[in-house]
Amino acid sequence: MHSVFLLWVVAVPNRTQSGYRSFFSSSNKLAVFATRPDPVDSQYIKSNKFTFKNNTLLKMSNGKRPFRVSIEGNISSGKSTLLKYFEKLSDVDACAEPVDEWRNVNGNNLLELTYLDPKRWNFTFQHYVQLTRLQMQTKLTDKKVQLFERSLQNNRYCFVEMAHSKGIMSKYEYLAQCEWYDWIENNMDIGLDLIVYLRSCPKTVHERMCKRNRPEENCVPFEYLESLHNSYEHWLTTNPPAPVLVLDVNQDIGQVQSLYTQNAPYILGKMPFIPETVLV
Repeated sequence: MHSVFLLWVVAVPNRTQSGYRSFFSSSNKLAVFATRPDPVDSQYIKSNKFTFKNNTLLKMSNGKRPFRVSIEGNISSGKSTLLKYFEKLSDVDACAEPVDEWRNVNGNNLLELTYLDPKRWNFTFQHYVQLTRLQMQTKLTDKKVQLFERSLQNNRYCFVEMAHSKGIMSKYEYLAQCEWYDWIENNMDIGLDLIVYLRSCPKTVHERMCKRNRPEENCVPFEYLESLHNSYEHWLTTNPPAPVLVLDVNQDIGQVQSLYTQNAPYILGKMPFIPETVLV
């Protein structure tokens, strides 16, 4: 018998539009939405049956594609660091964000243009990002696990929603972007099996961003990081496309890497996931 469990402090689960639930710690501690192979002597709460988009679990059990994990988080939250930690494993296909492609679109730095003049270039950038993420999220691999640095779902429900709500993306640009995403979701297998959310406070990632000093990010204001943080929180507590594993990364790298080790069985899909029963 398998059971789903949460580690450390967990809030009351939020029911979502897609049928999933996500769990967050009120004290910003580690919250895990995963499984363990043995029952434990604790009280269980029965939830309604979850509906997985694109028959994610069925496809995984039939061996049609690898276990897909999206690593999500704010700018400078440590997504690439997590990828590097796991990419050395022989059965992992670690797919980094295609930043170099965004920096060189026929010799044009679309990423920089978007930061400098978001109202002019955001739709163009999101359009291209959606293409590059689609290429990444549907590529063939012989590995058992695919780790993506962010996802198509993140682009649609986090960045595009944020741009539209702030008036950076017009109504008609938003509708066009959403129509394209809906076609992709309905006609292609972009399903995820797990989301790893590297939860961080805006102040922490702002300090890290300034320290790493990427040229395009020099003009990114603190308010943008706050908005992105809020957009992530809203997305992953109301409409996550897959189960969510939340790691507190407001710690030093040594402590964060210990979280990687502790949660490797879930990130690598070695613990089966049965989301009908949750432990709080």
